[in-house]
Amino acid sequence: MPLLTIHHKTEYRYNRPVAFGEHKIMLRPRDGHDLRVLDSQLKISPEPMSLHWIHDVFGNSVAIADFDERAHTLCFDWHVTVEHNPVEEFALTPDDPAYFYPFVYDDEEFPDLVQYITPQYADTGGEIAEWARGFLDEDSPSPTFKILSGITHAIRKQFNYRKRHEPGTQHPLLTLQSGTGTCRDYALFMIEALRQLGIAARFVSGYIFVPEDIAQRHVGGGSTHAWVQVYLPSAGWIEFDPTNGIVGTRDLIRVAVARDPRQAIPLHGVYIGAQDAFDAMEVSIKVVSDEQRSGRALATEVS
Repeated sequence: MPLLTIHHKTEYRYNRPVAFGEHKIMLRPRDGHDLRVLDSQLKISPEPMSLHWIHDVFGNSVAIADFDERAHTLCFDWHVTVEHNPVEEFALTPDDPAYFYPFVYDDEEFPDLVQYITPQYADTGGEIAEWARGFLDEDSPSPTFKILSGITHAIRKQFNYRKRHEPGTQHPLLTLQSGTGTCRDYALFMIEALRQLGIAARFVSGYIFVPEDIAQRHVGGGSTHAWVQVYLPSAGWIEFDPTNGIVGTRDLIRVAVARDPRQAIPLHGVYIGAQDAFDAMEVSIKVVSDEQRSGRALATEVS
């Protein structure tokens, strides 16, 4: 699956002309050894007065748009083609320092990982911690991969996935107690569960490619997706998608990483006008492989 094309379009509609404040756009995939941006194009209507790019505190690419026009609609139309070479599912050997849990982070790395090890949400009654400890072997050290894989697949099996159109991410305790959530809720819950065990974890926002042959087994397509990165000594940052039970980067296109979901919002800004001026928002996201696009083109020619 070397080439993927992503088309992400978001349109805001208003019942009267409004002005627009600053908008931040976090849609550009993060380049790396497993992912490379080949081409990208961002069209914004009305055209912004200024558009510039920055790297945020986590190294994510962020476009910042400022406007000087009033309009009935505001549209962000993003096209990007990436070369995606997913790494093989990782496997720790008995020689790796993190093969068994508990393990110790290197003294030089620990100060940079503290923010990802420290729980960010209250767990006063210890419910999240208790749930996480249920994946540890009682009488002996636990293989770390067994813990991480177990948590990933348990969230997928035990909780009920549901789309929620309200903005934001629900508290991890609510996800545990209700047994339901979105991909963002699942990711945040897994992060907090791992942090209760002292394992460094962070939030990832991006896209998921849903191959036609396994569409019935993947959820989260057609919208932005979220999952988890875990840092292990010698292995580095490893991806886990509790929504789909994916370990590694297969089918996952990473856009942003953050300590907390609130720091990785794909698109946000404000409009200036009456509160009742907002009418609707429409989002369309398609992730297509080069093989799928070629096949559809061939089918059209044949027909």
